[in-house]
Amino acid sequence: MDRWHAMKVFVRVADGGGFAEAARQLGMSAPAVTRAIAALETQIGARLFIRTTRAVKLTEAGSRYLLDCRRILADIDEAEAAAAGSFVTPSGTLTVSASVMFGRMFVLPILGQYLQRNPAVTGRALLLDRITHIVDEGIDVAVRIAHLPDSGLRAIGVGSVRRVVCASPAYFARHGIPTRPEALAGHTVIAATSAWTSLDWRFGRDSTIGVKVSPRLSCNSNEAVISAVLEGWGLTRLLSYQVAPLLADGRLQVVLSEFEEPPLPVHVVHSEGRNAAAKVRSFIDFAVAKLRADPLIN
Repeated sequence: MDRWHAMKVFVRVADGGGFAEAARQLGMSAPAVTRAIAALETQIGARLFIRTTRAVKLTEAGSRYLLDCRRILADIDEAEAAAAGSFVTPSGTLTVSASVMFGRMFVLPILGQYLQRNPAVTGRALLLDRITHIVDEGIDVAVRIAHLPDSGLRAIGVGSVRRVVCASPAYFARHGIPTRPEALAGHTVIAATSAWTSLDWRFGRDSTIGVKVSPRLSCNSNEAVISAVLEGWGLTRLLSYQVAPLLADGRLQVVLSEFEEPPLPVHVVHSEGRNAAAKVRSFIDFAVAKLRADPLIN
């Protein structure tokens, strides 16, 4: 079996979490998939998977190799697409990345509309509450909420969001409204534990006011934090888009707005320039227009 096809089988096993599922998706027999992985491991000289009766997991070498395989296969797809003219007509697999909640609220609807307009394109949404590596993870387009460092990536600004302190009116009725950041020490704090969440809350136009909060409740998702805050268990600090509908209908209330930091910019980020495939260029144009028109981030 040629190395290119073996890599495709390996990636499908890794993505599907098992040999049987990969065989089904590829239209191969399970023994043929097993032989392909065994031959690849022999060629490489390292085990790629740990097999148990319950699961198939990547080894450390397999995890590193998976990133390389994704990049190599993407390069091959791009070369074939270029030869077939897909730099003119959008086609192929488009991988888009965003944080979980932003992706669910904004990116998935945009990606769905884009796919309806471009039937030759297949979408892949990678929604993760961590910083993704565009090149290493085979991502075509990412949406990031942050002040971006200098890099070789290209970024297009589409809006901004604020960090807001909020709680339910019922909570403030029982515990009072904090009028200065320092007053948060006397309140029950609920916080998310995502990769970029800090318990050192900064305030002020120059971020010079710092308050170290001690959450009474920590949750591993923003949705869980919002649910707890709606129940009146405490206050939290989230990005404005995450609670905008709840603020609009009065179920949550913002405080300390005069002490907020400057807004965080929202960017559409990609790694390619004019030579980007049509699927990337057309999706960026479509997504930028949609995001810039959305009042929740503008």
